[in-house]
Amino acid sequence: MLIVQKFGGTSVGDLDRIQNVANRVSETKKAGNDVVVVVSAMSGETNKLVGYAEHFSSNPSRAEMDMLLSSGERVTASLLSIALNEMGFSAVAMTGRKAGIITDSLHTKARIEEINPDVMISAIKDGKIIVVAGFQGVNENGDVTTLGRGGSDLSAVAIAGAIKADLCEIYTDVSGIYTTDPRIEPKAKKLDNISYDEMLELASLGAKVLQNRSVELAKKLNVNLVTRTSFSNEEGTLITKEENIMEKPLVSGIALDKNQARISLMGVIDRPGIASEIFSKLALNDVNVDMIIQNKAHDGTTNIDFTVPVGDLYEAKGVVDTFVQKGDVKDDSYNEKICKVSVVGVGMKSHAGVAAKAFSAMAVESININMISTSEIKISMVVDEKYAELAVRSLHNAYELDK
Repeated sequence: MLIVQKFGGTSVGDLDRIQNVANRVSETKKAGNDVVVVVSAMSGETNKLVGYAEHFSSNPSRAEMDMLLSSGERVTASLLSIALNEMGFSAVAMTGRKAGIITDSLHTKARIEEINPDVMISAIKDGKIIVVAGFQGVNENGDVTTLGRGGSDLSAVAIAGAIKADLCEIYTDVSGIYTTDPRIEPKAKKLDNISYDEMLELASLGAKVLQNRSVELAKKLNVNLVTRTSFSNEEGTLITKEENIMEKPLVSGIALDKNQARISLMGVIDRPGIASEIFSKLALNDVNVDMIIQNKAHDGTTNIDFTVPVGDLYEAKGVVDTFVQKGDVKDDSYNEKICKVSVVGVGMKSHAGVAAKAFSAMAVESININMISTSEIKISMVVDEKYAELAVRSLHNAYELDK
């Protein structure tokens, strides 16, 4: 098999952990597999480099930051390659440039445009273990770029697609994808497999094991992903196409997102296009709107409620104020003490009563539902933040996800 293995910052956090990674990679190689390893910077290294830059400037050039921050992954790649060679394995470290990763020119948030895998494929044919510095590439001018948050996962998935790997393993400090956060519900079970679409929903709704962008890319490139821990040999969770999963559960997981705020617009003038104007202006200000409810009042006005990430609340308030000042909105209010709890599962497509069970579980615990949003494989509910963990446990129990 041809396997891509990605190790995050905690997995390579110090020299002992890098040796542990070298041992794990060597076992994969000894089992007869070809291996490409993608590594993050050692935990804390990126923050240290940012601190160095801020010593000299409060607003350093993004291009210079890319040059600086990309060095963290190169250090890890070199150390791991040295460790593997010392163990008797032929290994070679590669920068994003040498690995053929071409990106656009958006410094610190670049997107991969293509990968030329020729150098990697040649090294694989020579029997070498390749260790690639993740999180980075170069633009068409040869300038170093970085891929933003979760960039090393993206590097690994993109490389797996480019070299047509059989499997891409993402090693973290958790052992896989769980039916919900085990810190909230100790009875949470680790999933053997999950579809790309379910994983995308869980990731977007608060699960933090994988970044959305890496799952989206895996789906696009048809890369089988496994997420597992680097600290034991425990089996992980396979993320794959829905048709590859034999028994599709009714519900796969419960997600919780506390990073939400509710905005209520009262007395919105009821004329064609007003909602379009409001939400278009929010979009122009990079405000990410999630759930929306619109109710027509009796006085010829309408009320609109919607949710945004807490980090977008300041910009959203600025937009809303312009409509209040024009008289298009009579009054507005904001609530940060809410959360979004979601039920996710591909089995919902073919089963009735899934939503009713969720609402009944909330009613039993006297949890008032403020907003509801549904899709083919998701039911999301906004509830008061004080009920967040109770809601998760109640839904987990209602769908018997511990069995």
